[in-house]
Amino acid sequence: MTDIILASGSPRRRALLEGAGFKVKVVKPDFDESGVYETDPQKLVRALALGKNNSVRVPDGIVLSADTVVCLDGKILGKPRGFESAYRMLRSLSGNTHRVFTGVCITLGKKQSLFCESADVTFYNLSDRSIIEYIESGAPFDKAGGYGIQDDAGGAFVKHIEGDITCVIGLPMAAVTEQINSLTKEI
Repeated sequence: MTDIILASGSPRRRALLEGAGFKVKVVKPDFDESGVYETDPQKLVRALALGKNNSVRVPDGIVLSADTVVCLDGKILGKPRGFESAYRMLRSLSGNTHRVFTGVCITLGKKQSLFCESADVTFYNLSDRSIIEYIESGAPFDKAGGYGIQDDAGGAFVKHIEGDITCVIGLPMAAVTEQINSLTKEI
């Protein structure tokens, strides 16, 4: 069992890693995301993942950090800041296909892997009632795009996904496992 220092407070990322058999220690990164200005979603999530990773560097062990954004029609959607923001996001995603980008940075000593994965998600047409009930549940507020595909209600919005569902959840596990294996095989 490989030990991972997870530079993220996301319970979903932790659960994905633990579900794959990793032993996880969470260290919340001391990194100000507001200082990162990037309009390209792939560059943005990689820069955020790298910044988080650099803020918790340790001499030994694997440090993993990640960041996720939703992109619709060229516009990056982060986490909603309140009811109105969540409503606008979910209304804009309704009946449309959007792309989810997750950037990951994995560091082991001087070795580093920095990459981005994406998946396309298509939503059903959502009723105002379903959007409002979901927002009132409190679920949207810590999730990029205002929804969690792993939530019962948020997952019910999804008509189709093309790509790795764990990328949409916030950590593309097939790619993460491959990169960790690559970084640790020479040890």
